[in-house]
Amino acid sequence: MTEAPVLIGVWKQLVGQEPAARTLSSASTAAARIIENQPVAPGAMTHAWLVTGPPGSGRSTAARVFAAALQCSTGTGCGECPGCRTVIAGTHADVKLVAPEGLSISVAEMRSLVQAAARRPTTGRWQVVIIEDADRLTEGASNALLKAVEEPPDRTVFLLCAPSDHPDDVSVTIRSRCRLVTLRTPPAEAIARVLVERDGIDPERARWAASVSSGHVGRARRLATDEAARQRRATVLRIPLGLRRPSDVFTCADQLISAAEADAGEESKVRDEAERSELRTAMGGDGTGKGVAGAKRAAEAAVKQLEKRQKSRATRTQRDTLDLALVDLAAFYRDVLVTASGAAGATLNHPDHASEISQAASAWAPDSILRRLEAVLGCREAIDLNVKPRIAVEAMVTTLRQG
Repeated sequence: MTEAPVLIGVWKQLVGQEPAARTLSSASTAAARIIENQPVAPGAMTHAWLVTGPPGSGRSTAARVFAAALQCSTGTGCGECPGCRTVIAGTHADVKLVAPEGLSISVAEMRSLVQAAARRPTTGRWQVVIIEDADRLTEGASNALLKAVEEPPDRTVFLLCAPSDHPDDVSVTIRSRCRLVTLRTPPAEAIARVLVERDGIDPERARWAASVSSGHVGRARRLATDEAARQRRATVLRIPLGLRRPSDVFTCADQLISAAEADAGEESKVRDEAERSELRTAMGGDGTGKGVAGAKRAAEAAVKQLEKRQKSRATRTQRDTLDLALVDLAAFYRDVLVTASGAAGATLNHPDHASEISQAASAWAPDSILRRLEAVLGCREAIDLNVKPRIAVEAMVTTLRQG
């Protein structure tokens, strides 16, 4: 592995993002000077930031790390002071996090957040609002946020995370009021290094996981530590050369959907039950004795509302998991197209499937490969537009078989 610039304190959590770390670190230092009524250069610190980057690049991590540096007693993101530690742990009173559990962020949720953001900090230096997946804001929620960003309180900072600054992801009016920080796809060497140093993963497995993760840090960690995730990836990558008979279309489509459902189920099961149990306990629904009937009714009503939110979260998790599988599939066809074109020195997204990729490149014409790739990308777009996943996947797999 090649050497990389050494990041210290909270900044070492940003994998392969040294340019962004320098920008945010400089801003946090300026923010500390503002708190101390010292002069700073114009534009060194601003009240609204937009962090963009590809999936797995660490957008939300960058926002949390920056929030920690803003609350740091030294203003540098030391990682040791109470401000840094509580922000990273998610317990700081002046750092509000919005992470959509459903398919969107509602206007009611955003209005409540904006009201909280208008207060002055209670224990920290700044009131910080982190909005993960800002591209999931509804139109009403975007308008509510815009009003706060246009006239921000003196000690409030908004940190938005989105895949890009394109109008489809973030409205032009909000984008124009934010300072942009763009994250890059982390190099495989940086991902492998952090898997070894932070997670204690065997170096050889870490290098393999990093090489097949398409620059997605979380995906690499899961592939390195979860045998079931490795099996699901193998199932997905068997599809391109496994479509020999018409019946294979439905078999492969079912495998894709089932893998996504299994992944989402595993992720949600333990969390859902713990949330229901905590809610019942908090509302006295598990109590016994005289006078608890009313509490039980209220608890059951609250549990029904919780289950509704959990169902929405499960739908989102399933679609996100399916999208990861489709990204793997699209990367396979991209590798086939690159190989068929004879591009020298091109890095494969799936180097461990080089023989299958070479076989497909020899068997399929370039225009056929391109149609297959477009079918996968079209399926991702259809699901994003709320087409039922099974219908979209079956249509895609039909095209993959026909070429």
